[in-house]
Amino acid sequence: MPEARPAAAGAPRRVVERPALENVTELSKSLSPRMARIYSARGIKSMDQLDLTLGALLLPRDLDGAAQAAGLLADAVTAGRHIRFVGDFDADGATSSVVGVAVLRAMGCARVSFIVPNRFEFGYGLTPEIVAIAMADHPDVLVTVDNGISSIEGVRAARAAGATVIITDHHLPGREMPAADAIVNPNLPGCGFGSPNLAGVGVIFYVLTLLRTELRGRGWFEQIGIEPPNMADFLDLVSLGTVADVVPLDHNNRILVQQGLRRIHAGKARPGIRALCEAAGRPMATLSAADLGFGLAPRLNAAGRLDDMSIGIRCLLADNIIEARSLATALEELNESRKAIQQQMTHEAELSVAAIDLGSELQLGLCVYREGWHQGVVGIVAGRLKDRFARPAIAFADAGATAPDELRGSARSIAGVHIRDALDAIATRYPGLIQRFGGHAMAAGLSIRRIHLERFADAFATEIGQWVSADQIGGIILSDGDLTGAELELSLADEIARGGPWGQGFPEPLFHGDFDVINQRVVGERHLKLSLRKNARVVDAIAFNQAPLEKVERAQVAYRLSRNDFRDRATLQLVVEHIAPV
Repeated sequence: MPEARPAAAGAPRRVVERPALENVTELSKSLSPRMARIYSARGIKSMDQLDLTLGALLLPRDLDGAAQAAGLLADAVTAGRHIRFVGDFDADGATSSVVGVAVLRAMGCARVSFIVPNRFEFGYGLTPEIVAIAMADHPDVLVTVDNGISSIEGVRAARAAGATVIITDHHLPGREMPAADAIVNPNLPGCGFGSPNLAGVGVIFYVLTLLRTELRGRGWFEQIGIEPPNMADFLDLVSLGTVADVVPLDHNNRILVQQGLRRIHAGKARPGIRALCEAAGRPMATLSAADLGFGLAPRLNAAGRLDDMSIGIRCLLADNIIEARSLATALEELNESRKAIQQQMTHEAELSVAAIDLGSELQLGLCVYREGWHQGVVGIVAGRLKDRFARPAIAFADAGATAPDELRGSARSIAGVHIRDALDAIATRYPGLIQRFGGHAMAAGLSIRRIHLERFADAFATEIGQWVSADQIGGIILSDGDLTGAELELSLADEIARGGPWGQGFPEPLFHGDFDVINQRVVGERHLKLSLRKNARVVDAIAFNQAPLEKVERAQVAYRLSRNDFRDRATLQLVVEHIAPV
């Protein structure tokens, strides 16, 4: 089932064909001309970059700090010390926590546990407040996963309480580094690791791969009479967390994702992932990266958005399908609630934006807030606004009873605007305006005082104007070209599906062209089913969240190729991203 993404946006959209590199001829020696051009337009220069075997992974020892962290963990494991993972409340943080706990258990660690902050009580990261709870039963080692690089005070509190602290993170560091016993982050200044795009789950996977080597060298596995775990057994989790966190799928990340998908296809997924696939209606045998991102991840994230991510972690840690299904059902119910809240909040946010002059140079960045909005859903709302209006957006919600004068926001950005750096510039220019912030190029979180909202919104819009102009910020659709009628075949759709994984930074191929509109009808209340014709070739198409086109005989369509297995009969279907009369 293709993911339901809207076919049209609120900003004007135009189709631009992706430029290919000059090496298309070289790639064509091993690939079809169409696939050679698709890969070339994504920066592929040689067939080596399409090698997705485990042997092509970057070496763990090349990740700065990983050997030091592995040594500290090995000391703790062999001495029987208590190791506690401190996670984050999103899918990357959840899968990172599960990898940590599951791998250490498989390595014979008898004392391992996890804690994940509730976003509504403690906020993000290793705060002093969460340290107080995490240290209640005196663990010896705290390991942060997918957080910690900005936890200056939290690390200080944990070490003062007697814990060894290991930071594993991938978020961009601030000006001050925490005084941890070891820090592993591919985005640290001077780190020469070849994949700064690792997700948090990728970072801890690399550390634990080195831990296995370290323990093997110390004779630990022979001493306790077990075989070293096969680290590939945990790649289903790494695949899910990497896709869910929307990090760029560079060569190394594509290997991690593809190898995880292969294990899932082979029926080797852990019970929790199997149960999530069942809940999402996504067959494991044909699961794609898009299924991970749009099917499984939202259900897992729903726990952290509305309740407590420990539900999701326990689902993924379940060692039998019965327990996993029970927890997946709870996640499904939370996800349904999340969708209802999200729909209402998105509608209200779009009404707020409707009153804004989007043609103004002063409105290149959007900030929205309404009293009563759900703190766990603002990130999705910001993403919807970013997609619909083709500009960076931040949605704010009340921080809650613990900080009644504070707003917590979630930001989403577009190509050309590094949103974390933009917030850093605002914080530098207006000291005290932002209380806390952190994130990536495309997504970030922040806190401000409620009384500063209008001032911050003006500063944000001004700062975005330093990155892009009104002429640059339009809704551009990048296409891989115009397919002929003869190329509109299921075989090409299957070839593209095999050519993935596709995702952030390595987008699934999208094509465009002019079609005759033979007929159209609304299905599922808000989706448009079409029959389109090109050069005598008639194909089915689906445009999600698209109103019918009035009196249109011919239209420009931007689309992806998809396999439709309705009633066990495979046919080609175009998934429409954009449609406009011509």
